[in-house]
Amino acid sequence: MKQIIVADPTGFCFGVRRAIETLEKILSDEGPIYSLGMPIHNPQEVERLAKKGLIVVDSPNMIPPLSRIFIRAHGISSEIFSTLQKHSIHIVDGTCPFVKKAQERIKLLAREGYTICIIGNGSHPEIKALQGIVEGKATVIEKKEDVTDIGKTAKLGVISQTTQDSKVFAAIVSELALRTQEMRVYNTICNATRERQDATRKLAQFVDGIIVVGGRNSANTGKLYDIARFSGIDVVWIEHAEELDRRWLSGKARVGITAGASTPDWLISQLKNTLSSRR
Repeated sequence: MKQIIVADPTGFCFGVRRAIETLEKILSDEGPIYSLGMPIHNPQEVERLAKKGLIVVDSPNMIPPLSRIFIRAHGISSEIFSTLQKHSIHIVDGTCPFVKKAQERIKLLAREGYTICIIGNGSHPEIKALQGIVEGKATVIEKKEDVTDIGKTAKLGVISQTTQDSKVFAAIVSELALRTQEMRVYNTICNATRERQDATRKLAQFVDGIIVVGGRNSANTGKLYDIARFSGIDVVWIEHAEELDRRWLSGKARVGITAGASTPDWLISQLKNTLSSRR
């Protein structure tokens, strides 16, 4: 019989749970609401909410006048927020508090004249919002090799995408320190991200393989997959239990489960039940 070990903590973080609970209440009490982009990066959970009346759009121009609008957990730029105010009778801000903190830090760095560097994925909506807040005056660094894009500067201000790998963040900061006379660093990686990354590293020591469950568009889930993979253990990334190939389980006595901060409990439970039925 296979032993199933679930990383602790795993699944929804505080910010995502807060956003989903807020949406649930609005959809129940007030009816349909628009979201500019997916409220969280989990297709299955967004599909569940869509059945309750959530409407996801890609542009403010797709939102009818006098609509209810939900700001997703990743946040938006000041410019987009102003645009939405012209369309809405009710804006519900679901921005994660940790993302809000990063937005406050980047504003502070800009006011104090720092050349700004954001460590993260430039295509991620959280990073796009941060760049928008400082009107594009920030360089995004995704990996240590990209540090060469940063020229010598007298004052360098650094923040991180909230879902960044803490070890990658530390390595990049060390490289950046060689390129400036003064550097102010704000470690804006959220506690939930660090906890899930550490739990995945720990889990890898005790199992024969790890299943990472979460949306393929989820940055924090992708980081967990990379951490498990770099530990040298056999790892597979799935969005839901039906994607799991039972052949992957062959020869594994202990199977670990870890899930991104945007993965709902019900998807984790489905996977546990599937594994239990295949023991």
